[in-house]
Amino acid sequence: MRKDIIIPEVENVYIVAIKEWNEDFGENSWYAYILNNSSEKLEMAMVVSHASGIINNEERKTGNFRHMFNEVLPETAVKVELLENNVLQLNNYFMLTYFQNGKLYEKNFTFEANSIIDDNTTELQSINRIGVIGK
Repeated sequence: MRKDIIIPEVENVYIVAIKEWNEDFGENSWYAYILNNSSEKLEMAMVVSHASGIINNEERKTGNFRHMFNEVLPETAVKVELLENNVLQLNNYFMLTYFQNGKLYEKNFTFEANSIIDDNTTELQSINRIGVIGK
């Protein structure tokens, strides 16, 4: 039965990390965003995130965070969550699920531990920003 369910391949939609000013902390911080680089809006977009890994020879993991967005317009980015500095040392996982033109799409994105850094940024042309793209 499961083999009969066809989930189309996600194209031109990403989870990205973008550094921007954080008024609360008084410093630049990394934030996760949904980047819709397609020409169609995303509907009922849901992101489930968590992080895990080893810090100082000790296994660490966060709880699951869930975020829901009614729509993500074409060629825009929507802020999902703050990525605290301690979490950047862990592997960060994001599961993105959404509808586009009546079809369900799903993709997992990963930022490996310590990969969200300035040296790994690339230009995100559709929103005229720079950031790290999840794999």
